[in-house]
Amino acid sequence: MKTNDVFHSAWTAKPLWWEDAPPRLSEAELPARTTVAIVGSGYCGLSAARVLARAGVDVTVLEAREPGFGASTRNHGMVAGGLKVPVDIDARVGQERGQRIREGARQSFVDFKGLIDSEKLDVDWSKGGRFTGAHTPAAYERQVRRGAYLRETFGYDARPIHRDEQRAEIGSDFYYGGLLIEESAGLHPGKLYDGYRKLVEAAGGRIVGNAEVLSIEGKPGSFTLHTARGAVQAEKVVIATNAYTGAFSATLAPWLARRVVPVTAYMIATEELPEDLTRELLPTNRMCGDTKKSLFAFRLSPDRKRIVFAGRAKFRDIGEREATPILQGFLASVFPQLAGTRISHTWKGQVCFTFDDLPHMGVHEGIHYAIGCQGSGVVMMSYLGEQTAQKILSGNPDQCGFDLPSFPTVPLYSGKPWFLPTVGGYYKIRDAVERKIAAVS
Repeated sequence: MKTNDVFHSAWTAKPLWWEDAPPRLSEAELPARTTVAIVGSGYCGLSAARVLARAGVDVTVLEAREPGFGASTRNHGMVAGGLKVPVDIDARVGQERGQRIREGARQSFVDFKGLIDSEKLDVDWSKGGRFTGAHTPAAYERQVRRGAYLRETFGYDARPIHRDEQRAEIGSDFYYGGLLIEESAGLHPGKLYDGYRKLVEAAGGRIVGNAEVLSIEGKPGSFTLHTARGAVQAEKVVIATNAYTGAFSATLAPWLARRVVPVTAYMIATEELPEDLTRELLPTNRMCGDTKKSLFAFRLSPDRKRIVFAGRAKFRDIGEREATPILQGFLASVFPQLAGTRISHTWKGQVCFTFDDLPHMGVHEGIHYAIGCQGSGVVMMSYLGEQTAQKILSGNPDQCGFDLPSFPTVPLYSGKPWFLPTVGGYYKIRDAVERKIAAVS
């Protein structure tokens, strides 16, 4: 298939989700003073704002672009709880803290679904579970052990699917079996963002767009935030910028920027597909991922007419047009049935990782922060935003398990992950070698 043939005639370099719920500016003006200023209007910032506003706190959310422009409407809309808690967490942080992290990870999903139900948010919720495909037989055995760990530790309904049975879950022979976890779901991230935004505004919170925060000075009780629209005074400040912490002003939060690794994720949506084909590809409407280091993630769109597919097109930042044929090739490697399928939407967004593979919340120099989604941002950042707000309201210095006493970085790292192309190249080579060995075994 020629490169130009992968593009649908209506191809666009924007998220599929923006067709139904595009980012939009609010009418709120920048106030001269607010009790709590939140930097970043993603799921984390809005969740914190909702809790604070409902408690009667004067809260202002500051966004560098249009609210909803960032990762909260650029993800694939797959949601889960604490499925990525490291298995050695007790050895790293102690048994008591490890148990609190496990409890928080599980509770994050419970609270998230509870909010959607109680507020009757229309987010195209799809409770179909998640299938994680094993890219080699050895990876399948690790998945079997992972399933046992999730059952014993979290009580999840997690069961291995042998390769002989996987066609019931996915119309592909690309994987060597996999792990099915029922405690996962899909939704429309743009509609979720709109729902969060309406809850904040209904509670009296302000959301101010085009108000990039350039610098913060002062101390608790008397901060000054200098923005692109002027200055605002605040008693308390929350940084909720996640992977975009160092994307705008290098002086905004350099201490935090040194502790997070932003990675660009690329996504495509296919043109509309025949119903019998989508039923063949994903007959049970599972959310899907895999065990490769350079992983794939994919699902049906909420209307079940398209495949939404995510992958690391490159471990450096490239444009959406350049990424499109690469991702279409990845998609066709999993589903040969889609080798000639054209792509209607391509987009990218930033995912936030930390050096210890854990989300973090805390306070540095009097400023609250919640950061480090580890690829589970929809649920985890919502949870950390709520927990940060509760911490502000209660004054509890140890609000939840992710309020960790230390936040590691590495020497000479400034927040710009110059090493990603090298590391990413190694991951891709490793994945390819492991696949080749598996194919001839």
